[in-house]
Amino acid sequence: MLSKPVRQVIGLSGGAKMIVMSSLQGFKRAFSVTARNDRKKIHGIIFGAPGSGKGTISERIVKIFELKHLSSGDLLRAHINQKTEFGAKIAPIVNSGGLVGTELLAPLIDHELKLADSNKCGWLLDGYPRTVDQAALLDKSVAPNAVIYLNVPFATIIDRIKARWVHAPSGRVYNLDYNPPKTPGKDDQTGEPLTQREDDKPESVRKRLELYQKVADPVLDFYRSKNILREFKGTESNVIFPVVQAYLENYFIFVSANS
Repeated sequence: MLSKPVRQVIGLSGGAKMIVMSSLQGFKRAFSVTARNDRKKIHGIIFGAPGSGKGTISERIVKIFELKHLSSGDLLRAHINQKTEFGAKIAPIVNSGGLVGTELLAPLIDHELKLADSNKCGWLLDGYPRTVDQAALLDKSVAPNAVIYLNVPFATIIDRIKARWVHAPSGRVYNLDYNPPKTPGKDDQTGEPLTQREDDKPESVRKRLELYQKVADPVLDFYRSKNILREFKGTESNVIFPVVQAYLENYFIFVSANS
């Protein structure tokens, strides 16, 4: 039986045979390094709204499971900064705040994922696919086998972001909950007043979240239909992550080591 914290955080669609262990330390002791080396490769995608903790959880997954991390945004910016031929094509689109079209983005992602597959443990993709058409194209080339969806309540995300204040001249960011300024409302180094970005105000954040959900839902449904989507619900990354870790360790180490 799943422990209470696991039952509260994880939402699992049926089909795959799984045993999620409540004690991660006991689980790790049960399997040797050989089992890890022989495991099934992770071809993972992570989804989560802005402010859901996706960046924090991605970093932990990549570190623990030794994955190659691929962010569509980072790839596009790298091409622009390196002034490649591809970068020259996409720079006007990205700099104007537009979205790079599938005809340009899909071949880039496909190429990078095939390179990343040389990594012995696999990869984690962030920021792609954005549409069902892109998901279908990806499925035909380098099909994912693990899709992680961080389902964090909008109210939690809004509370996180509305506590964020910045020193506009320097770009220094403060959070009233976990990184507050020494003097309320003042920058630590200059003493100048802090401000809140327009797009960090609650009404702006809610609009962004609603737009994200509208775009993301069809893609999430696509992966649900393939029974590879795992939904993790919660309000704290430190509570959600151990359950994500248990799922990945169980399915990609335990199953492959005993198959």
